Parts: sequence; structure tokens; C-alpha cells
Amino acid sequence: MNTPSAQQIEILTQWDTPTVCNALELVMPERRGFGFTVEQAVCLAPDLKPVIGYARTVRCATRTPPQESPEELQSRRLAYYEYVAGPPHPTIAVIEDIDHDSGVGAFWGEVQTNIHKGLGCVGGVTSGAMRDLDDCAAEFQLLARRVVPSHIHNRVVDFGNQVEVLGMVVDHDDLIHADRHGAVVVPNEAVALLPDAVDLMIRKEAILLDAARQPDLDIEMLRKAFTQSANIT
Repeated sequence: MNTPSAQQIEILTQWDTPTVCNALELVMPERRGFGFTVEQAVCLAPDLKPVIGYARTVRCATRTPPQESPEELQSRRLAYYEYVAGPPHPTIAVIEDIDHDSGVGAFWGEVQTNIHKGLGCVGGVTSGAMRDLDDCAAEFQLLARRVVPSHIHNRVVDFGNQVEVLGMVVDHDDLIHADRHGAVVVPNEAVALLPDAVDLMIRKEAILLDAARQPDLDIEMLRKAFTQSANIT
């Protein structure tokens, strides 16, 4: 399988995540029902343009107290940072909070966003929580289950394995596209096909939108527009 080039990946940030999802339906129709977040998420920076990066998967826990020593916890945290810093770049941290009431404590905040950004990460998607909204790293995107004030017992449990976050299953190095709407896994084999698929979709939708915006729209006009749209290839 060919690895997408950095340029091919960057091109996808010009479109929002719903557009990428729609285009994926055209090039990989079997992906219509899965591969994206399906739960409501709080977005740190709604006005930030879409981000894309290779998944760095991690499981964390925040509610339950740790059993390990502080030295063990720090060693694991540093090993996780080394994992985040590894190629390819850019990366997106995809973090599953495994406690029974996920998101009670925040993994993400001022310190973690700045560390991750410094290590080449452009954002994070988590089933846990975030805080420090005014002090998080600039130009860093987060999607989280909720906003809370404390990190409680926040710690890394393990990393590099499959996780499920907000209904989206993610493996290490999956390509993730995310914006204020949510996130989607973009298969490598779809990357080169998506620009043409987006172009086709836009041309088809333009016919429908042009008709819908006519002040004298009626069913006959709409029927004609759907026929014209279907004939565009």
C-alpha cells in the first residue's frame, strides 16, 4: 500500500470533516456507516481550520487512583511522549479514557497541549475531558467529551494499541481528519482519490443548491435539478 505524500495529506485540510466523510462515501461506499465519531464532542477551537495527522493512540485513566509509584508513572509518561514524537508527522493524539465514568478528570489542558504541539502533534480527540480553555496551545485543536476543572488522577495507562473514542475505532498510525464537527479515519488508499471525489460532489450539489435558492422553486424545478445532478460524472 502506498503511503500518501505530505502534500496529498495537507490538501485534505481545505475541506471540513463532513465533506471528507461525504467524499469517502463515494470512493469507499462500504465505509458509510463507520469510521467516524458518533457522539457529541466539545471543540476547543471551532474557528480553527481542519487538522489531519497520524494517530497516536493512548489509554488514560483519571477517576481511579494509580497503583504504581510516581517514578513508574513518570517513566510511562515520558515513554508516551517519545511515542508521540516519533514519525510520521504530523500526529493527532487519540485518547480513550477507560474509567467507568470517562471524562471526570481532564487529560488535556495548558501543559499537555503545549507539550504535544512541541512534539509535532496538531490536535487531540478524546473520550475524556479538557480544561484550561483560555490557556491551551494556540493553533491546536481538541475534541473532548466534556470540559471539567480538575485533572484528578490523570495518567497514561498504555499506548500504541487500538482505542475507541466517541464511537470511532482507531489504530496506531491511522490518518485522522478532524474539525469542530468531529473526526474521521481516512484510509491511506482513499487519500489520493478524495480531491476528485470532492470536486464531483461539489458539482452535483451545486445544481441542487442553485435550484433550492430560486425564489420560485417548485417540485418540477427540483425534479429537473435532481436529474441534472445525477447525470454529472
